[in-house]
Amino acid sequence: MRVESDPNNEQDEEMVLLCDNTSTIKLSKNAVMHGKSKHIRVRYHFLRELTKEGVVKLVYCSTEEQLADIMTKPLKMASFQKIREAFGMSSVN
Repeated sequence: MRVESDPNNEQDEEMVLLCDNTSTIKLSKNAVMHGKSKHIRVRYHFLRELTKEGVVKLVYCSTEEQLADIMTKPLKMASFQKIREAFGMSSVN
């Protein structure tokens, strides 16, 4: 992921990223290196840098409410229908 800024188009507010992983959110706020995070390469700590700079803000969103899941994982029919409706789509028969 690359975050680029256009000097003519300054962003006034943080970009909110919804995340269903509390460990990722905690690691972005406090880069404590321990056994559970040592496998993460330094170059992947960019979220921490962006959080520190105020470019992005990670906000917790439960897995059930994560709309991006419709594109990333197989879902049960009820979950699929709920997310589909949240996008304003309906079944065409």
